[in-house]
Amino acid sequence: MRVASWNVNSIRSRASRVVDWLVGEDVDVLGMQEIKCKPEQFPVDLFEAAGYTVEAHGLNQWNGVAFASRLPMEDVTRDFPTQPGFLKGHEGDDVPVEARAMGVTVDGVRLWSLYVPNGRAVGDPHYTYKLDWLARLAARTEEWIAAAPDQPLALMGDWNVAPFDEDVWDRALFEGHTHVSEPERAAFRAFEGIGLTDVVRPLVPTGYTYWDYKQLRFPRNEGMRIDFVMGSPAFAEVVTAAAIHRNERKGDAPSDHVPVSVDLDLDTSLDDDRPMIF
Repeated sequence: MRVASWNVNSIRSRASRVVDWLVGEDVDVLGMQEIKCKPEQFPVDLFEAAGYTVEAHGLNQWNGVAFASRLPMEDVTRDFPTQPGFLKGHEGDDVPVEARAMGVTVDGVRLWSLYVPNGRAVGDPHYTYKLDWLARLAARTEEWIAAAPDQPLALMGDWNVAPFDEDVWDRALFEGHTHVSEPERAAFRAFEGIGLTDVVRPLVPTGYTYWDYKQLRFPRNEGMRIDFVMGSPAFAEVVTAAAIHRNERKGDAPSDHVPVSVDLDLDTSLDDDRPMIF
């Protein structure tokens, strides 16, 4: 099974490109972030014509997560339990929850597509929200692993955290800013503390996943590594390959992020339909 994650930065602007990539790379399941549309606005027809079913979670023109899969998706979950909400200047128990998390189960593998809050600036209310969001997700993830330790589980998406200095092109330029602050990095490490690992880095030790559109960041390779597939022990042990698809930042109207993919050594229901090779 080939599983991938991609912050598409508006699926309605890039649907054809995403579908072409899915087919060309033989991807079975794609988790998307920043779809920036409601489910009824998602360009489902293009995906279905290519053999993919879509599950989407979006509330407006911001945020939004989705899955496209050639395999049946079960246990579709929008938002995780106790997921915090955010609205600037709004307090109380009725703070709206944003469309930033969605889980599906595909052939026994539990996958979450996540768009972690940006944080905006250290000290901003959105920064506090980001840390709370990550802490609550870690608590839920620990419960999920404890309840089903043998089920492969992956949290994948745009984490908006650069865990190591080498994950940004110039650490000094980021001093005092979000994505590299110690509280954010500690929040990321908390997932490692409950047993998750970055399953891509051991196989692809270097490389960025995001380049800003401004100031020729991509031609200068001034990027960041902020998109990750964090897998449980049961998930990590079946990973056989991984890739950061840098070329998807090139060409016409690319997203500012590129896909990250992993291959899993699993028998899937698609295997029966594929020709035998001797």
